[in-house]
Amino acid sequence: MGYKIKSRIWIESDDNVLLGEGRVHLLKAIQENGSLSKGAKSLNISYKKAWGLLDSVNKSAKEPVTINSVGGKGGGGVELTEYGQKLINTFDEINKDCWKFLDEQLAKFEEL
Repeated sequence: MGYKIKSRIWIESDDNVLLGEGRVHLLKAIQENGSLSKGAKSLNISYKKAWGLLDSVNKSAKEPVTINSVGGKGGGGVELTEYGQKLINTFDEINKDCWKFLDEQLAKFEEL
């Protein structure tokens, strides 16, 4: 019999979600595409939902996570700040460590 542990982690600030897996995916998509609308499209979510998630992250974070550039010839864009990149890297590390710990705990369970 194969057992699995299921878990999701997120980080809250004053009862507001700062980061979770979905928000990190959105930030990575923004970074890859240079735009909120293109990032949302790549994740198959609406622009409105993506904007709400990004706004929530920026309001909950200690520093701005993104920098917006206004229109022009090629249109506007969004890029991650250095702080935003550090948030993603730290979240990914925490998530990886969490899964490693859970795998170790599951191994103990399977020995029973």
